[in-house]
Amino acid sequence: PILSARHWPRGLRPLAVAVLSLSIVSLAAAQTSSSPLTLDAALDAAQVRSATLQAQDAASRVAREMAVSAGRLPDPVLRLSVDNLPIEGPMRYSLTDDFMTMRSVSLMQTFTGSEKRQARSARYEREAEAALSMRSMQKARLFTQTARAWFDRYYQEQIQGLLQRQREEAGRVSEAVESAYRGGRSSQADVLAAHAAVARIDDRLHEVGAGLTNAKAQLQRWIGDGAEQPLGALPRIDRTRLAEHQLGHEIDQHPDIAVMNARERVARAEAEVARQDKSADWSWSLMYSKRGSQFGDMVSLGVSIPLQLDQARKQDRELSARLQKAEQIRLEREEMRREHLFEVQRLLANWRSNLTRLADYDKTLIPLATERVQAMEAAFRGGKAPLAAVIEAQRMVIDTRLERLRIEKQTAAWWAELEYLIPQDQAAQAMSPKTLPGTSNQPAQEQ
Repeated sequence: PILSARHWPRGLRPLAVAVLSLSIVSLAAAQTSSSPLTLDAALDAAQVRSATLQAQDAASRVAREMAVSAGRLPDPVLRLSVDNLPIEGPMRYSLTDDFMTMRSVSLMQTFTGSEKRQARSARYEREAEAALSMRSMQKARLFTQTARAWFDRYYQEQIQGLLQRQREEAGRVSEAVESAYRGGRSSQADVLAAHAAVARIDDRLHEVGAGLTNAKAQLQRWIGDGAEQPLGALPRIDRTRLAEHQLGHEIDQHPDIAVMNARERVARAEAEVARQDKSADWSWSLMYSKRGSQFGDMVSLGVSIPLQLDQARKQDRELSARLQKAEQIRLEREEMRREHLFEVQRLLANWRSNLTRLADYDKTLIPLATERVQAMEAAFRGGKAPLAAVIEAQRMVIDTRLERLRIEKQTAAWWAELEYLIPQDQAAQAMSPKTLPGTSNQPAQEQ
């Protein structure tokens, strides 16, 4: 038996601990690398690896930081100046001799109303929500594309396995026919037919091998090196979270619709900013001016007021444009909703139709093709059917099973589009319609 580390000589104990630790780490790594790659694990890996989702998180943080900045007053302006400095005569370039020469320091502050600052801040908050909605849309697409890549590899492996089994069976038939030919119980035509059947399967295997390589590369594009792991079990593709009686509500949570909702809220927030801009910002300034010692110092107080003399053609037109932009997005969203509703209804119909077809293949078509092979083999052994008929019957079984796999693969692809049309966290994160800036629903501004 292997002694524990405490039974080792004192000088070798640190080495024993290091060896045991390395063994444990290696064993854990081996178990991790050999664990099957389930569809859920692939989706988790794709989400962690996606730079697009991280970019949208950054965009949301950018907008929220800007929301805080927009809620603050403009920076004050400090001005240092020398006024009325003579450049001619006996007092030229003197700062103190001429009574009009002043060294001045002034401070100017523009006071933006709290409602205007709140509207500007709310606009960036809406942009942050739009970034999160875009993230949800991209996450849904990421899940769908990752799932399709996972299914593609899974069914390529299933097809390859089916063809390899048929290749082994065709090889045994070919060997049996060659043996019978050498014994004078079969013809050369039968030998050639058996070889041709094997060659056709080999050709299909080459094609499937290339497809499997491409499928692994596509899966690797989404999840990285984990794409080389063996795949786990196929998930249930005969049920989906998208229930038809809730289809109208589910479509309202569609990521594309959520993005359009967020864009409309951004447009309405921009319209509110334009509305607030109809009130001009006043700027106040205070200036202290120092003259020569023989003259008194001075203080100046001023106010600057922008004159919006043509609001009907400027500010009002800008507000109208912003409102029309929001209306444009609302109408585009409604058209998009109708389009997505039709698309989902079509997907559901195709998905259900394929489930029925798969049941027919399992119940009728594949059993019939298998029975036909058995009947042809019995007839061939009895001398009542040529070998070509047996090979043709076997080919029909292969084609029937391959067609079933093709239908199941398409069904899985449609299931992925339906299942990940709306991420599971979308309903929880779905934003209720936000009120316009200026209401109690707006974020508190920093003072």
